Amino acid sequence: MTFSLHQLSIPELQDIAADLAPAHLVHRLEPGALPPQFVATRALALLKDGHAEAWSCTYLIARDEDERIVGGCGFKGSPKSGTVEIGYAVAPSAQGQGAATSAVQLLLAQAFSNGAHEVIAEINPTNQASIRVVAKAGFFEIGTRVDESNEWVTRWVKRGAA
Repeated sequence: MTFSLHQLSIPELQDIAADLAPAHLVHRLEPGALPPQFVATRALALLKDGHAEAWSCTYLIARDEDERIVGGCGFKGSPKSGTVEIGYAVAPSAQGQGAATSAVQLLLAQAFSNGAHEVIAEINPTNQASIRVVAKAGFFEIGTRVDESNEWVTRWVKRGAA
C-alpha cells in the first residue's frame, strides 16, 4: 500500500482550528484522521509569524489506492540549529497499514532537502507502534523528558547525511 501527503490550505486549517471538517473532504475522511485543533492553530500561528511554509504547514496522509484520508502529519516549527521536530497520527481504522511509516519517510526527505540536519520525534514510551515506526526509519533514542503537557516522552533522533 502506498500513501501520499497533501498540504492543507489556510482555509482548511482554519476549519480544523474551528473544530470543523473541511466540507469538501468529509466524504474521504476515516474517523479520527484529521489533525487535532491545536495542530491547525499552531500551523496558522507559525504562518502568521512568518515561518517558512515548508516548516509551518500540516499535511493529510492519503491512501493512494482509494484516496481516503487516514491521518495527518507535519513539522512542529522551523528548525532550530538545524533540528526540526515532527508529529504524526493515523486514524485507528488505518493503523498497521504503513501510513505512519510512509509519512515519516516523506517528512524526513522534505526536512533534509530543506536544510535540516536532524529530525526529532517525541513519543510516549508506551506507544510501541510509533516506536517501531521511528526505529524502522533509522531514528535512535536519545533520552526522555517531561513535555509541555506534563507527560513523559522519549526523544528519538534521525540525523541526515553529513
